[in-house]
Amino acid sequence: MRQWSPTFAFNQLPDLPPTEELETKDVLKQTIKARAALAELKQAAELIPNQSMLINTLPIMEARASSEIENIVTTTDKLFRSLQLDSEEDDAATKEALQYRTALFSGFESLKDRPLCTQTAVLVCSEIKGRAMDIRKITGTALRNGVNGEVIYTPPEGERLIRDKLANWETFIHNNESLDPLIILAVAHYQFEAIHPFLDGNGRTGRVLNSLLLIEKGLLHLPILYLSRYIIEHKADYYRLLLDVTVNQNWQDWLLYFLKGIEETAIWTLRKIEAIKALSIETKRYIQQSLPHLYSLELVELLFEQPYTRIANLERAGIAKRQTVSKYLKDLCDAGVLSEQSVGRDKLFIHPKLMELLRGENNVFTPYATN
Repeated sequence: MRQWSPTFAFNQLPDLPPTEELETKDVLKQTIKARAALAELKQAAELIPNQSMLINTLPIMEARASSEIENIVTTTDKLFRSLQLDSEEDDAATKEALQYRTALFSGFESLKDRPLCTQTAVLVCSEIKGRAMDIRKITGTALRNGVNGEVIYTPPEGERLIRDKLANWETFIHNNESLDPLIILAVAHYQFEAIHPFLDGNGRTGRVLNSLLLIEKGLLHLPILYLSRYIIEHKADYYRLLLDVTVNQNWQDWLLYFLKGIEETAIWTLRKIEAIKALSIETKRYIQQSLPHLYSLELVELLFEQPYTRIANLERAGIAKRQTVSKYLKDLCDAGVLSEQSVGRDKLFIHPKLMELLRGENNVFTPYATN
């Protein structure tokens, strides 16, 4: 067997499971912490009456961050605004980040028909790229250092070999009940990235598959774990530790990194959900007190499902007729709950306090002033 070299196709990528011990004492301790954090997040998400509030917001944050890892940079505001306008004038980065969100939802829906598999990966990658993708057939794919262009890894080559590696990846995911699902997830993520089955979109596809595997294993019921945020914060470690598995079969450090990422991300996401829930309660209280003529639970929930909204959304939801809805939105702007923004001939109404929570780390908001 040829010794590994970054410039030669890694056709000798070992099949799963690894021969090295995975469930070391340190790994098991970190697994327990990660499982506990995930369980708390799952429970909190299940207790929120309006599930659309989560499914319409957190995946957008993940789409933006996962795209940023690949140097596809847009903003949370652009993404939410684009969802309302469906504009052909969106920049390329915004369009591609929204394709990530579409891929996440398509993959989520596909789990109802079949377990996670190569077909899932093809579906997800095709949605991410906005065109039909399939397993690589050509040679010459190599990963390079973004600074100096040096080749750092060359994945396996040959469609038949790649498909065989993916078949082994599938078997490992579904036929290793003795391993904790989070360890399976971490190992499977490395293997998918090492196989690198597509010409483009592998990183983002792998991160979508992470969310889908958590759902398939019953650890979450919605794709709401914002793991790309952790990878961005520790990007150098992410790539270094992936390569260290390839070169030195150092599974322990990779597993500890990945499990720590799940723990920290679950805690962060839980706090974000709690902040959004607290703002929802505060918004209900304020509207009931200040604008009782327009208050309804359905209206407030709609404002949290789409932080950028428009007259047609409220009318379509049956809140009221167009003229009344227009008056409601004006009153909400006057009261400081919403702010109006003109985009061409369109009018959008933004929920500033919610957008502030969705833009980043801040989980604190200023309560509405009342008389």
